[in-house]
Amino acid sequence: MCKILNISRSHYYNYKENTQSKEPLTETVKAIFRDSKMTYGTRRIKAELDTKGYTVSRRRIGHIMANEGLVSVYTKAKYKVYLTEVNEAPIKNELDREFNNRNPLEAIVSDLTYVRVGKHWNYVCTIMDLHNREIIGNSVGPHKNATLVYKAFSSIKHDLSRIGLFHTDRGKEFINKQIDSLLSAFDINRSLSHKGTPMIMQWLKLILKV
Repeated sequence: MCKILNISRSHYYNYKENTQSKEPLTETVKAIFRDSKMTYGTRRIKAELDTKGYTVSRRRIGHIMANEGLVSVYTKAKYKVYLTEVNEAPIKNELDREFNNRNPLEAIVSDLTYVRVGKHWNYVCTIMDLHNREIIGNSVGPHKNATLVYKAFSSIKHDLSRIGLFHTDRGKEFINKQIDSLLSAFDINRSLSHKGTPMIMQWLKLILKV
C-alpha cells in the first residue's frame, strides 16, 4: 500500500499513531474541563495531564479545546482595534463642543461602539439629541458601515427635516455618499470633530457635563 501511494512506511505509522492517540486525549481534556466546571484553561489542563502521565504542549491542548468548542468562563473576548487613515473631508467642526443650551433637534450627535453577542462582535449606533441628552435613534448590526448609521436615522420618530445639525467624528461610516444623500434630502447640516478627537471622548464629556 505504501509503495502504491508513494509514501514511506515511517510516515504511515506516525500518522496511524497520531490518529489512534487523538481521541483518548481529546476525551481526557474534555473530562478535565468538565470537572473544573468550565474554569480551566490550557495551563491548568496541562498541569492535570502531567499528573496523569501525559506529555502534551499547551498549544496542542489549545487546538483540542478550539475544535471541541471548550472556552473557559474566565476567558475574556478581545476586540482588535484596526487603525484607519484620518478622514480629510473639508468639513468644519460647526458644533465646536457647544453641547449645552440647545433647542430640540437643533443639534444631534452620533457614534458607534461594539458589544459581544455570543461568539461574535456586533456594532451599535446611537443618535443623541443635545437638547435633553435623549437617544432618539439606534441600530445594531454585524458590520460597522454606513448602513448601520442609515438604520439609526430610520428609527428616529421625529420629522428629520427638523434636525439642524448632525455632528460625528471622521469615521468612514459617517462620511460617504449614502449618508451625504440622506442629509441632503432633509437639508441637515454637517459637523465633524477635529482630527484625533474620537467621538467617544465627547460622549464622556456630555455624560459628565464637563
